[in-house]
Amino acid sequence: MGRGDARVDEKGRIKIPTNFRRVIEERYGSDCFITSLDGEKARVYPLVVWREFQARLSKVPSTAVAKDKLLKLVNYYGALDVIDAQGRLLVPSILRDVAGIRGDVVVLGKEDHLEIWNKDRIEKRVAEEQMSVEDFKELELHGV
Repeated sequence: MGRGDARVDEKGRIKIPTNFRRVIEERYGSDCFITSLDGEKARVYPLVVWREFQARLSKVPSTAVAKDKLLKLVNYYGALDVIDAQGRLLVPSILRDVAGIRGDVVVLGKEDHLEIWNKDRIEKRVAEEQMSVEDFKELELHGV
């Protein structure tokens, strides 16, 4: 949960904020899959979590167009990596280029993964996308 500010170094490595790193390593280990579904931000999944997702996805027929599209995206942007002893993870060059993940970035905690955003892009997005009454009503339908 929460936010962490970070920096991507000249080699394309991000130092995962300590609060996130501790949870990931204690619960799942250091192996990760980093990818994107839209090229706008990176998603970092502990490899265990990603493998659980793959197991659910494997039940979808191989002829399903949506499955093919999803696999194309996540594999195009994706790479396996290990959080090193200094807490760093390599952001694939395609994501550094397409999503602008360079220099100062923002790391957001999600339910089962992290998102890495270009700092300017996420600040603009947060300012533009305020929660509406309809959004709150939709969440109420799910008991939130």
